[in-house]
Amino acid sequence: MDQLATVVHRTPIMKSATTNALVGKHVYFKMENQQKTGAFKFRGASYKLMQLSDEQLGRGVIAASAGNHAQGVANAAAKLNARATIFMPEKTPAAKVNATRAYGAEVVLTGESFQEAYEASMKRQMQTGAEYIHPFDDYDVMAGQGTIATEMLQQEDRIDTIIVPVGGGGLISGVATAAKHKNPYVKVIGVQAAGASAMYKSYCHRQVTRLDKVSTIAEGIAVKKPGERTLPLIRNYVDDIVTVSDEEIAAATVYMLERNKTLLEGAGAAALAALFAHNSNIKSEHCGIIVSGGNMDISTLPMFQQLASKHHHSA
Repeated sequence: MDQLATVVHRTPIMKSATTNALVGKHVYFKMENQQKTGAFKFRGASYKLMQLSDEQLGRGVIAASAGNHAQGVANAAAKLNARATIFMPEKTPAAKVNATRAYGAEVVLTGESFQEAYEASMKRQMQTGAEYIHPFDDYDVMAGQGTIATEMLQQEDRIDTIIVPVGGGGLISGVATAAKHKNPYVKVIGVQAAGASAMYKSYCHRQVTRLDKVSTIAEGIAVKKPGERTLPLIRNYVDDIVTVSDEEIAAATVYMLERNKTLLEGAGAAALAALFAHNSNIKSEHCGIIVSGGNMDISTLPMFQQLASKHHHSA
């Protein structure tokens, strides 16, 4: 993992007296919204690409993503002089498309949703033999994301609980594995949006749940089914998974913007939303919160404010 340290930012831990007072705990925000490309995904993509041979890199890399994974792969590829092709759904916000192109990737816009873009990218992969970089269901990608936990526990070794947003499970798999390796007593709690709770249901009910549709303002964690490789690790290492509503996510986003002058995207606010919503059930004195990303489409802020105002928060 030392090779990764030369490439990724060691993001700061932020504290907030207001938040500590509200929840009666010491809270430590791991600011991956300040990571290169604005999200943690750059870690996993970089680590994965570093494991590839020159021959593999020469064939180029390919991925599908509606957001942060696209920028993570594009930037990681640029640093290693590999060609990157990213498939994105047609309705992807222009800012995300432009950011991905700015790192030098070829962007192919296709399909209604992530699923169609993913299927198109798989087809292209078969034709070109490029190396496929999956957003979460890959052990190297998970290992790269796990460096977040290693850093957190180095930066603040009193942390006894880490709350992590969950979509397909790549982040929490890496974090839980790395955290328990460093300190088996650290609790790891996952958070899903109530409107995209495939992992939550699969974790609770011992059978894999696949959703027909997902609906949440946290598009970064809107995943229809758990990863095949991530789910067993999560069952093994994660202590609990909870859900939060879009209103709770929006309220946490607005709270962070107003109180801490920090912009989070929906998925990035999910862990704080869970701490506010489930505080009385979270037994922790020193609680780590992973702020997974900050690539918020600013035009959606009024909608976030509207949702937040429906949620009467003790804050």
